[in-house]
Amino acid sequence: MRRTRSQQRFRDRHDAGVRLADRLRRLELRSEPDLVVCGLPRGGVPVAAEIAAVLDAPLDIVVVRKLGLPWQPELAIGAVGEGGVRAVNPEIAGLVAPQVVERLTTAAVGEVERRVQAWRGSAPGHLLGGHTVVLVDDGIATGATVRAAVAVLRAAGVRSVVLAVPVAVHEVAERLRREVDQLVCLAEPPELGSVGSWYEDFEQVTDDEVRVLLERRRQEPSEVVVDSPAGPLPALVSVPRGAAGVVLFAHGSGSSRHSPRNQAVASRLQRAGFATVLADLLTGSEAPDRRLVFDIGLLADRVLTITDQVASLTGVPDLPLGYFGASTGAAAALRAAATRPRHLRAVVSRGGRPDLAAEHLPNVQVPTLLIVGGDDSQVLALNRAARRRLRCHSDLQVVPGATHLFEEPGALERVAELADVWFERYLFGQPDDRTGVAHRRHDQRTGP
Repeated sequence: MRRTRSQQRFRDRHDAGVRLADRLRRLELRSEPDLVVCGLPRGGVPVAAEIAAVLDAPLDIVVVRKLGLPWQPELAIGAVGEGGVRAVNPEIAGLVAPQVVERLTTAAVGEVERRVQAWRGSAPGHLLGGHTVVLVDDGIATGATVRAAVAVLRAAGVRSVVLAVPVAVHEVAERLRREVDQLVCLAEPPELGSVGSWYEDFEQVTDDEVRVLLERRRQEPSEVVVDSPAGPLPALVSVPRGAAGVVLFAHGSGSSRHSPRNQAVASRLQRAGFATVLADLLTGSEAPDRRLVFDIGLLADRVLTITDQVASLTGVPDLPLGYFGASTGAAAALRAAATRPRHLRAVVSRGGRPDLAAEHLPNVQVPTLLIVGGDDSQVLALNRAARRRLRCHSDLQVVPGATHLFEEPGALERVAELADVWFERYLFGQPDDRTGVAHRRHDQRTGP
């Protein structure tokens, strides 16, 4: 088989991923607010990792298992995937008895579960419903495994599937084009020979390599966009492995997701096992208008808008939720908390202005911690007065010698420590209905 210049061999899977990412970038997929890149383990994951990095998207896997003919395993009857989804080639399946197909399927389902554990560990997969998914493999010969993966994604309710592969047999690629929303393929030879023949280095990918690639991408903040009636709200999302809670940051006084102080607190919370969402509360066109920084009603509505999308942003459903608010963002967080969002368990305010949400404070029901600098006398007085209006379990912690921005040595570290302890107590514990004091469940982590 002769290759054209545009179909030269790939150096390795990294090279294939870089080339595919360049082609995908032209599709402007980065503008998709709910984009997730999913690799087919094992070989597709290193390719997908490069694409996820370029598109600044979360990285996940779609786990499937091929059903091979007993006497010719490389010939696929079909494949099964997560959730019990099965794709079968009826022509090949007709070569064996139905009970044989069922026996093979049962064994494959068990193998899928084993592989999910080997590759994801205790980390949950992303919620893919409503997302655009870029499905990636390192090459396609028969297409059976890819078809099973597409079936899994369709069953999960994805919005669209973009199939991206370095090389695929032309006839198979044509069939797959009818099953996905877009197909991006760098080479479509009439005959493949083998996928490995298209790579100079096609060394087998190990389970450990897959796991490391997934963990590495989870630890990097993802730049995403939150949909709001006024326009997109940029956000930074970090989801540590095994995250058992999520903290949404409400910035204030014209600050943004890039606030170094809030990022420092978020970093501490991430190390403690919390997912974090740092989202701008104003759109790009609104941000220059200083009046909006003090429009607490508007900011609270934005906090609730982001709250409604936390599960899709983190890819983890039903996580207990905390709000961390700073300055006017604290007032917005408290006003939003007064509407009693379903999963909200606690609020922390740093140098906040809870007085700007005064009439809503009696309706806040979750435990609330107010943190104020000892030398921030005016804001300290406002917080003391605001705490008297709170009817929920609350506390006021004063950081000695700290001013409003907590710029003094050790001051911000103390804020992060206090926030960590508060969220751990009330997100990971079970609050007593009478006192609001949380009693830690024995099946949850005990913290640092």
